Amino acid sequence: MSAAARIFLMRLIVGLGNFPEKYARTRHNFGFLAVEMLAKKFGFELWRMEKKFFCQISAGELGGEKTLLLKPETLMNLSGKSVAAIANFYKIEPSKIFILSDDVDLPFGEIRFRKKGSAGGHRGIQSIISSLGTSIFGRLKFGISNERRSAVSTEAFVLQKFFPEEWEKIPEILDRGISKLLEHLKC
Repeated sequence: MSAAARIFLMRLIVGLGNFPEKYARTRHNFGFLAVEMLAKKFGFELWRMEKKFFCQISAGELGGEKTLLLKPETLMNLSGKSVAAIANFYKIEPSKIFILSDDVDLPFGEIRFRKKGSAGGHRGIQSIISSLGTSIFGRLKFGISNERRSAVSTEAFVLQKFFPEEWEKIPEILDRGISKLLEHLKC
């Protein structure tokens, strides 16, 4: 297979979140949790830092197609910088890009897939739309809202750690989300 054909068959799955480690179990890091589980479940390479793409990356195959998993190491609101850098380098079409993120407007545990759309107030998604110049890329959204959301600002809420009773449900929610993603990828 020629290099051009391999590039054409490449897809990019991006988990949105925040570094450093202090944010690891926060609501805003649902995307990181999802790509980490995906990498583990399907035997992807170990994560490695790619400074030229401002991210951590893991490579493997899903459904016979070369797939890159990405965790931007920019701040959430600058995620587009990383996504555009790698998409431009590998010439990955926006239709082959899938973003996994939290969604503060969905109830905790609800999962939604969209092929395109607006940012819906998510600054990480907005950064990607601005950097790619299009909103036509897939997105898998994990609901994080609960009855306590109205007690604090959205910015404070998304940076809160999951409550213990929520954290216990995360593996099952991630598993359902990955199944939904694979269904849309036809894997």
